[in-house]
Amino acid sequence: MTIKRSLATLGLIGTLAFASTAIAALKVGAKAPEFSAPAYLAGEAFTFNLADALKKGPVVVYFFPAAHTAGCNVEASLFSQAIEKFKARNATVIGITAGNIDELADFSKETEHCGGKFAVAADRGAKIARQYDSLLKLKPGWSDRTSYVIAPSGKIVHVYSAMNPSQHVKETLDAVDALAKE
Repeated sequence: MTIKRSLATLGLIGTLAFASTAIAALKVGAKAPEFSAPAYLAGEAFTFNLADALKKGPVVVYFFPAAHTAGCNVEASLFSQAIEKFKARNATVIGITAGNIDELADFSKETEHCGGKFAVAADRGAKIARQYDSLLKLKPGWSDRTSYVIAPSGKIVHVYSAMNPSQHVKETLDAVDALAKE
């Protein structure tokens, strides 16, 4: 009975670890690591630079595991649908992934995903994800699903980590709104 109970406990712990919210190491108030990365907007290549984007207003940096995967497709579509709300608040949205980066040009322009409305950046070798402690533990070398809102000062004002993509837009838009009220 003890072995069965131990196996059941291990199974439960494993299930909870997989289903639980990821914990981001970068906390509210921390300085956001600066980065530049190859990116795509509506299929067009350019270099995204965080410092340049912060000059225009707050930046939502959302990490996602891989282009053309179920949850990432949903998340990109939700950000695409809400992009005008972010723009109305002078906020820039950038999606970053270390997974399937060879597919980002298409992902950035496809209507059912980004729809050409916001940029997605390639994080070759997960270097940016590592700086932001946003690595997917179940698939090393891919980023997890963590969203950061960064104030124009470069300080992180909001962090939200959850593998379920459904609340990332609401969480980050609410944080951008709160930042505007300060």
